[in-house]
Amino acid sequence: CIQPSVPPVPNYKLSMSIPEWLQAIQTYMKMLQYNHTGTQFFEIRKTRPLSGLMETAKEMTRESLPIKCLEAVILGIYLTNGQPSVERFPISFKTHFSGNYFHHVVLGIYCNGRYGSLGMSRRSDLMDKPLTYRTLSDLIFEFEDSYKKYLHSVKKVKIGLYVPHEPHSFQPIEWKQLVLNVSKMMRTEVRKELEKFARDMRMKILKPSSAHSPMKERSRGKSLSPRRRQASPQRRACRRDKS
Repeated sequence: CIQPSVPPVPNYKLSMSIPEWLQAIQTYMKMLQYNHTGTQFFEIRKTRPLSGLMETAKEMTRESLPIKCLEAVILGIYLTNGQPSVERFPISFKTHFSGNYFHHVVLGIYCNGRYGSLGMSRRSDLMDKPLTYRTLSDLIFEFEDSYKKYLHSVKKVKIGLYVPHEPHSFQPIEWKQLVLNVSKMMRTEVRKELEKFARDMRMKILKPSSAHSPMKERSRGKSLSPRRRQASPQRRACRRDKS
């Protein structure tokens, strides 16, 4: 039988611009294809140290199996490591459609004063976005507008911190430093919160929520109880990813 071809892992070349490099990474992820099987091939525990998640990303490149949105975020971090001018951070969406809630996550990118994203989705406009958005809120509103095309209303947006470029780091990824109940907020409010957060991120003055005592998340629109990281079983971020 004919062996399926394994897509080559992209290598950064000095002749590449950052947008070209990000496009090469996204093209590679698309070649792996979106996982429609209903079986998740790689276990991603969000609380694992970055070093462990990078080992899983290596496994993805070896196995060349289809991936979903959460795996794409981990793979995107792995492939952009070693590019200090490229800041990476998770962006999670909770949406509502036809009586059900759906969860989706992409990898936000910040470089040279512009925002974009990498990711995987069933929908082509709910994954990668070009590195052209002047503000974080412009990028988030672009996703919100894309969701509207599929009659999904965005309920919550969660934004994490920049992921360190140290692949052997033992610290976990901070997935939800800012939680916005966007369905209960005006766009002007959402923009104000996102821009303040983005400014603090660029100045690197934010610390992981886990470093706070007591634990707390900056949130608007609804009070949130402290996270119970170990107590609740890990939910798959894309378990019902309509997008």
